[in-house]
Parts: sequence; C-alpha cells; structure tokens
Amino acid sequence: MSSEPIKVMIIDEHPLFRYGVRWALEQSGKCAMIAETANAVDALEMIKTLQPDTVLIDALLTTGSALELARQLRHIAPQISVIILTEQEDEEELFQSIKVGAAAYLLKDVTPDDLIESIERVSKGMFLINDNVLSRPHVATRVLRTFREMAAEEEPNAEPLFTPLSTREVEILDYISRGNSNKEIAKSLSISDQTVKNHITSILKKLNVNDRTAAVVHALRHGWIKIHPEDTE
Repeated sequence: MSSEPIKVMIIDEHPLFRYGVRWALEQSGKCAMIAETANAVDALEMIKTLQPDTVLIDALLTTGSALELARQLRHIAPQISVIILTEQEDEEELFQSIKVGAAAYLLKDVTPDDLIESIERVSKGMFLINDNVLSRPHVATRVLRTFREMAAEEEPNAEPLFTPLSTREVEILDYISRGNSNKEIAKSLSISDQTVKNHITSILKKLNVNDRTAAVVHALRHGWIKIHPEDTE
C-alpha cells in the first residue's frame, strides 16, 4: 500500500511558476498541491484550514514579508515545514531564513526532481538550510554566534544530571560550535575524517536531532559545551 502524498501549498505571485510547480508535484506522484495563493495576507488562514505538510514561500512577495510569514507559520504550526524560494542567493536573506525556522532555502531554478527530493526530506523533519549555511563561512559564523546568544539567554536553572554524550563527542560538538569543518576537526584531534563523521552520526542519534546545528543548540542549552568569551566578540 502506497503512502499518502505530501500535502504542499505554494505562496507565489507568478501564476506560471505556480503552474510549473503544480505540474512537477503531480508528475512525481509523491506530492499533492492542495492550495496556492499570490497573497501573503490570506496565506495564514488558508494554512490553518488546510494543514499542509510543507509550504513553499517566494522570498520576494510584495503582498507581505515572506520571512515574517515564515516566522508566524513556524510559531503557530511548527510541524509544517517551510521552504523559502529565491531568485538569487543572498547571504542576509539566508541568515534571516534560518533565524525564522525555514527548513530549506532553494533557488527558483531548482530542477523538478531536486524540488521533490527537498520536499520529501523536509517533510521528514530535516533542515536542508544548514547545507547552505555551512558552505558559507561568514554566514555560519554569524548563525552560530546567534545560537550561542540564544543559549546564553536560556541558561537552565540547574546543571543537567548527565549528558548522553561521550567526552570525545562533547569535544567534537565544541569544535562544531566554533564553525570548524569535519576536516578541521579531524586535523585538530589527530583522527580521521571518517571517525569524525562516525562521532557526528552517533551524536545526532543520541540527541534525536537531524543536523549538526540542532545538536550544537541542544548542547549549548544544556550546558554540555560552553560559550567562550572570544566566540561572542
């Protein structure tokens, strides 16, 4: 028995683009376009009523702020994945997209197959946007600094009784929080790249998160890794 198609809604002011996305979803057999609108003002009420699994939002809406819409959507319905669609990559827009909780940030010239794959992955709780962030050192540094500030503001009242992570895993998370790549971590700890990847896989499984960024935020909030003064300068 086949699984139910992923319910998708698109908010975009270009009818031809919406038609193209609808066609791609229908052809895939994996997704179903349950609604579309050009008006950001109407979008929230439609989403509340129709409960899509994933919402595609054009970054350049003129009827309202795409980022504010994404922020409100993540607040009222965090189970719904948000994909921001953009005509050209912009580091500030990317940074703001991850701040409001978007799961992916895609160029509008994405191929139909890649769009379908992205929708499938975010509908499973994955945050593809971290791939964009980690490929841009300046944005990654800014994002991690913001997460550290958030963690500092949300310090728990008491120290955790235990951490499920090994000493080495905590050490690797600390390196990740400073913006180090797997290769840089491996070099610093004198271990192989594959060993670093194995530790990260273990970390994600133990913390029940889908990506490195979520693991870092989780560890910061629980006090398993510390905020160093030089990291927030």
